[in-house]
Amino acid sequence: MESPQTFGVERRRWARTVLAVVATALAILLVVAVAVQVRNLLQGIPTTGTRTVDRSGPVILQSMRDLARYDAASGSFQVIVDLEKDTPFLPSAVVGQRTLFVAVGTVDAYVDFSRLGGDAVQVSSDRTSVQVTLPHAALDKPNLDHQRSYVFAQESGIVDRVHAFFDQTPNGQAELYQVAEKKIGDAAGQSGLTTRAEANARTMLEDMLRTLGYRQATVTYA
Repeated sequence: MESPQTFGVERRRWARTVLAVVATALAILLVVAVAVQVRNLLQGIPTTGTRTVDRSGPVILQSMRDLARYDAASGSFQVIVDLEKDTPFLPSAVVGQRTLFVAVGTVDAYVDFSRLGGDAVQVSSDRTSVQVTLPHAALDKPNLDHQRSYVFAQESGIVDRVHAFFDQTPNGQAELYQVAEKKIGDAAGQSGLTTRAEANARTMLEDMLRTLGYRQATVTYA
């Protein structure tokens, strides 16, 4: 059994430990509060009277290529990306971030005429009918509308707020756009957009061939 003197020493040691932890936490909160106040002060400095000078160089043409495809359909998509990052064993109020990102974009479906083989067009001997075999329609890369896509809400822990304050990188939303592009691309693949593109391309080609004098025009895909 511990003596009253030993118990008193242990109690004072425990109290000093608790005070040290509390003091450290208060110091961290004080640093964060000061950093936030400094940032708000800098952002509040009026910029009236400033001017913007464009010293950009001339645009350089790097390459040119001929297009041989028919954009037959286009789909508009919207997705809400809910991206959360956390650290095991630490509460999200200290380390962690959750972002809600509204992404708006389009995906085009096209038929690539450059892939047509030599036997893709078959004309009858009397030149009254023609049959065209096309490759199946494909999906283009999702094109996100940066003006209509935006961060709807964001929650960050103390450590992430301090890091974001001192690290103002322009690519902070790059991961959000990558996730949104993948989700929109997957949705476009399941939307039937390529089927509609093939139907539109078939109608366009058959109408054009009939105007060229063919009484019967058939378009198939392989």
